[in-house]
Amino acid sequence: MARKQQEKSLQTKKELMESSCELFGKKGFMETTVAQITKHAGYAKGSFYRHWESKDKLFLEIVEEKLTGYRNFRDDRLDKATSLEEVMNIIWDFLENIVRDQNWANVFLEFAIHASRTPELREDLSLSQYRLSETVFADLVRDFVETDYPPEKIGAFNTILFEGFMVQNALQTGIVNMRDVRENAISLALSNGLKKAE
Repeated sequence: MARKQQEKSLQTKKELMESSCELFGKKGFMETTVAQITKHAGYAKGSFYRHWESKDKLFLEIVEEKLTGYRNFRDDRLDKATSLEEVMNIIWDFLENIVRDQNWANVFLEFAIHASRTPELREDLSLSQYRLSETVFADLVRDFVETDYPPEKIGAFNTILFEGFMVQNALQTGIVNMRDVRENAISLALSNGLKKAE
């Protein structure tokens, strides 16, 4: 009996997460309420609070799940990489996958702005499982950097370029495209991280 209850609980949680993703994509994070999520999924509000203490915590779990999926695909390829250029291309393939999910990218930006106003939430969102951390990027390129240029700077520049592009993309400025950003990020990493030919 306990096993059936556990399976039912997991199914409820899954359906609530799916409902919230759909509503966040249509209405945005701020405009979507817990009542709307539960009603859309066909559950009472109590079902929501058995799994999460708040809509913020639900969103963080969704972010972690999405990024884990993207990272698993990326990490399989990184294990076979043999050069800084190859690693940078794998990283930017990973970032492009995130941008392709336009609704999700916009909702994440909205949540990041929301989180920036709440110290505890801002601290949560800064953890590497929830965002594109410059420290994680530095660790990915570290073994391939041939110069004394800090890998953390390569990671920070990648994060800045990507997050800046996401804002521009959300605003639909059309000034630069993902290809421009990718090419410049890779060029910057290679010019600083590889020894110059004599």
